Amino acid sequence: MDKHTTSTRATSVDFGRGGESSSTSPTHAFDHGAPELVNDGDRAGYNNPVLADVSKKKLTWTEKMRYFKTKEFWFILGLGQILALCITGTNTLSTFLVMEGTSIPAFQSFFNYVLLNGIYTGYTIYKYGFKGWGKMLYKDGWKYVILSFCDVEGNYFTVLAYRYTTILSAQLINFWAIVIVVIVSFFFLKVRYHWAQILGILICIGGMGILLASDHIQGVNGGDISSGNQLKGDLFALLGATMYGLSNVYEEWFVSGRPLYEVIGQIGFWGMIINGAQAGIFDRASFRSATWNSKVGGYLTGYTLILSFFYTAVPIMYRLASAAFFNISLLTGNFWGVIIGTAVFGYSVHYLYPIAFVLIMIGHFVYFLGKGVLGEAKKAWLGEHQERGVSGLFTAKRKIERGQVSIEAPVEGTRRGEGHEGAGIV
Repeated sequence: MDKHTTSTRATSVDFGRGGESSSTSPTHAFDHGAPELVNDGDRAGYNNPVLADVSKKKLTWTEKMRYFKTKEFWFILGLGQILALCITGTNTLSTFLVMEGTSIPAFQSFFNYVLLNGIYTGYTIYKYGFKGWGKMLYKDGWKYVILSFCDVEGNYFTVLAYRYTTILSAQLINFWAIVIVVIVSFFFLKVRYHWAQILGILICIGGMGILLASDHIQGVNGGDISSGNQLKGDLFALLGATMYGLSNVYEEWFVSGRPLYEVIGQIGFWGMIINGAQAGIFDRASFRSATWNSKVGGYLTGYTLILSFFYTAVPIMYRLASAAFFNISLLTGNFWGVIIGTAVFGYSVHYLYPIAFVLIMIGHFVYFLGKGVLGEAKKAWLGEHQERGVSGLFTAKRKIERGQVSIEAPVEGTRRGEGHEGAGIV
């Protein structure tokens, strides 16, 4: 037996709907059966002819541009703008709530976590069974508590910052989230950024700077008005951006090795508990003094539905691209906010806005310059053939298994992921 063509792996024991083991269920695996010898040549992706020949030659400009010809790139580009529109929509509805006399920043997001928990935790229990879901909580619940805590506090401190500092200051400090994502991904996920990615991020930030400068020139962003202790507000904004950055990277790591419904369900489950407790402590006075009428009910319903869609779509972005690209995609939110505001609040579009929007979109293209056909879907911490990842929707591992990829250079990075075997996992 040739040691170069064989390896040992542990067989999975999956939990079906009733929590019993099943050899066909594609759901979460908690235990392993007896080890078996397998031929590496038969493992998904290892005998793939398009992966076998990895070229070391210098790429031509045609090869550097090849990712732009894929459907995935345009889907990612469109998805990023949809997510930016979602943020704009929730901000607009939040403004309507304040205009109606209802300002409950913590409690306002509570309904989103409740809805996510009802949909995705319910489906997780359907897939795993109560026994399997309970084992997942026992084993990994503490990890999801950290993820949900960062997400809840990112929302809370960012909203809280606007009570004390200027909107301009808070928006500028939000750039810190991109810095956190890049630093944490580099050191903990072993992501190595290409020069084009760094340049793309800088171009996007430059475009966002033009948007903020335009707002400041027109005096529509509160740049000269502080409603309280500005230093305190700046620190809250900095803390909120840090929490956002941490939660973005942590969630990207989770969805690369876990089914989407499990991750979103756990964010909803623990977020509902954490956010509910926080709202009960800090929003009691605001809740009692808030205005409650049919308009407020409609605004809260719209806010919850849009935010729940946002939380559902973001993990897809993480699988297809990355937390870094997700954050630079959201930089166009100010542009879309003004476009919507022209119809809703009577805003006017400054001549710098189209220039800034085009600059940010150029940054998106530069970011993916030189990428192979898998783009950022191929995660550094999952191994060269993504063997440590989940074979789920939009993952590189599923494409490799199905032979749907062209020649790809190996990805550096050896951080261990938490993968599952089997097709059909979401």
